[in-house]
Amino acid sequence: MSHTIGSLGRASLLAILLAGASTTAMAQTATGAPVDPREARIEQLEAEVRSLADEVQDLKRGQAEQIQTLSKVESQPLPAAGASIALGHPSISSADGQFTANFHTIMQLDAAQYDQASAGPLTDYFRRDGPALGASASNVDLSHARHLKDGDVFRRARLGVDGTAYGDWDYKLILDFGGAGTENSGQVYETWVQYSGLKPVKFRIGAFTPAIGLEDQTQPTSLPFLERSVSTDMSRNLAAGDTRTGAEVFANADYWFASAAVTGRTIGVINTGTAAAVPQTYSDQLGFVGRLAATPLHGKDWRVHVGVNGSIVTRPPDASGPSTLGPTPDTSEVIAFANTPELRVDGTKLINTGNIPAKRADSVGAEFAAQKQNLLVQAEYQHFGVDRSDGLANPDFHGFYVLGTWVVSGEARAYNAQTAAFDSPVVAHPFSVSQRAWGALELALRYSDMDLNFKPGEAGTLQTGSSIRGGDEQNLSAALNWFPNNVVRFMLDFQHVRIDRLSPAATASAASTIWFTPAGAQIGQNYDVFELRSQFAF
Repeated sequence: MSHTIGSLGRASLLAILLAGASTTAMAQTATGAPVDPREARIEQLEAEVRSLADEVQDLKRGQAEQIQTLSKVESQPLPAAGASIALGHPSISSADGQFTANFHTIMQLDAAQYDQASAGPLTDYFRRDGPALGASASNVDLSHARHLKDGDVFRRARLGVDGTAYGDWDYKLILDFGGAGTENSGQVYETWVQYSGLKPVKFRIGAFTPAIGLEDQTQPTSLPFLERSVSTDMSRNLAAGDTRTGAEVFANADYWFASAAVTGRTIGVINTGTAAAVPQTYSDQLGFVGRLAATPLHGKDWRVHVGVNGSIVTRPPDASGPSTLGPTPDTSEVIAFANTPELRVDGTKLINTGNIPAKRADSVGAEFAAQKQNLLVQAEYQHFGVDRSDGLANPDFHGFYVLGTWVVSGEARAYNAQTAAFDSPVVAHPFSVSQRAWGALELALRYSDMDLNFKPGEAGTLQTGSSIRGGDEQNLSAALNWFPNNVVRFMLDFQHVRIDRLSPAATASAASTIWFTPAGAQIGQNYDVFELRSQFAF
């Protein structure tokens, strides 16, 4: 602005001087004096002055308009950063929406009471607490002799944040202090970065849960039961599952979902000096995971979901490195299938194949669901195969579950197109005594079966050859879920568990000194368990 005013001043001074010169020349002409030869030059300058004066007026008008515009802008406040709490989820964002941060916490306190048969006579009852004499290759936890622990545990205790940076980049960091049977001193549960600028395709790298199925992608705060089914956990733990490192590309629209991932190891607990170190391996696992899902049939208040999924481990974890014994098969790479019966208050794995020397392993799954308003039916099947490295026959295992839910209060479970899975119902009338509102109420029923036996042989015989006596687990579960609002939930479950398993001892010595059982004795059991969960999550 100062530059413009200076130009105006110089132009005005020049105009005054030239105007004076012009007046003198005109006076001389009027008196008949001879015309100065510079008169033509003066007239030319006068023309230039008039043109310059016009430009000065234009500059004045433009400057006035700029000042007026700046005054209006300065009188209006700049956009401010935003903060909100939607359905109990707090978040903040920058004024332009390019940066966001959403805060999360999950608290799940589980309590359980196991109803097991009392120990019978030593001559014919072999599920008995015994001395911890160590483990063998065929049995890694001595779970045949366990009285399961009543009590409670913080199943999940998580804190974290996720959000967006520069519009196209997403991130997430979640820490978990919960556990199975006992709490952890701290664990990185998820930490990843994702590029979302090529919609609908997204790219993710870090530690996360690769998509391997319908129940797998149901959020842990939305599961209709305290835990996922055994077969789902088996498929997750092979090459996917929680805290798995990897890179994934996935895409989705309203009615379809597709993903593919390359995965590695699972990350361990934070080293605080109080927790045991995570066992190290000579070589980390390498696997691949994929999933396709869609809702080809759908309407305003109904849908049919179908999907397939699979995983393959091309390099099992290696505990000691390659064999140095020439042509002797390398059996240091192993695969094991084991799981806790759909509850984590006691972390004992009652079905267990033990370590299987393997070159590779895979899983193939199919998924189905049908929803009509507040009714949902859901099922999945999983098949597992192992390519052994010790020359014995290759085993295979299979499992499935079928469940149904009914939201008595009328809300429907929400279908999440980004994960192709079902989330909790959104509570229409949060609990309020004054308004006589009681939240949402849901009933659920599930049957699951996981068979880890392969050519198990007859009762009363030792395990021989390629046979694997991992056990067959069948669970019948019923659940009552109360959602007072969208962040609080109480779950009451009942579970009947049946374990059918022959003692996997391969030698008479192992049967008498490690398993404390005669050859081929039945070491399974039937029991009931009552479970309660208190949950607060946003």
